[in-house]
Amino acid sequence: MKIPFFRRKDFFSDAEKQMIVSSIQAAEKQTSGEIRVFVESRCKYVNPLDRAAEIFAGLKMDQTAARNGVLVYVALKDRQLALMGDQGIHEKVGNEFWNKEVQLILSHFNRTDYAAGIAHVVEEIGEALRTHFPYDKDGDINELPDDIVFGK
Repeated sequence: MKIPFFRRKDFFSDAEKQMIVSSIQAAEKQTSGEIRVFVESRCKYVNPLDRAAEIFAGLKMDQTAARNGVLVYVALKDRQLALMGDQGIHEKVGNEFWNKEVQLILSHFNRTDYAAGIAHVVEEIGEALRTHFPYDKDGDINELPDDIVFGK
């Protein structure tokens, strides 16, 4: 299934977008892992994990060499989110890690500090990826883009 992606400018200011992208780039300089952020207004499923799984596949995040891609999914108006790690990273960190990170991002969201919450959770995910999938200067390539993907 092809997922339509749109470049929405109104979710974040330019400075906030740059903060999020910079956090992705900084995290990925330390790891072979890949982090993507997908933001949209509304989640078209009752369970945001189902929507995150659809986006994860649509962004080809399940095709990284080490299966260490992580998606940060946020539906702002519906106030839903999901963190989805591929098999390689999930086997290393487990459910407890993801639950802790959801609580971290929610603490920011409860203060309507969305961009900072996303950037902070990206940093934490980057640390976990660095621990389990350290950067290899001889063989690492950036397998996925670092930009924020915006849905409807």
